Amino acid sequence: QVQLVESGGGLVQAGGSLRLSCAASGSIFRIYTMAWYRQAPGNQRELVASITSGGSTNYVDSVKGRFTISRDNAKNTVYLQMNNLKPEDTAVYYCNAGVTTRGFRSLEVWGQGTLVTVSS
Repeated sequence: QVQLVESGGGLVQAGGSLRLSCAASGSIFRIYTMAWYRQAPGNQRELVASITSGGSTNYVDSVKGRFTISRDNAKNTVYLQMNNLKPEDTAVYYCNAGVTTRGFRSLEVWGQGTLVTVSS
């Protein structure tokens, strides 16, 4: 009914940059808060950044000043610009969105994940 498709992951050297994209599609009436999570092997999934429908943002302390979350509501897309990447940023990154469908069902939707690998 609603899908999130991520792109932009890959391999980058420490200090480099990547831009992740997550596009929502399907029977969407409204998208509320969108967020990026990440999970490294053996670790719990952690919230990296979130952005409300009004544009208010929050970041985990470890990425403040380096990552920027943004959204294009007309395209139902959220982005994560990652600068000055560090090896500890290596993880699978997952997009998340709170959605109301055109049938007025409330859903929380997850993307498939995209791998970010930062080499030192």
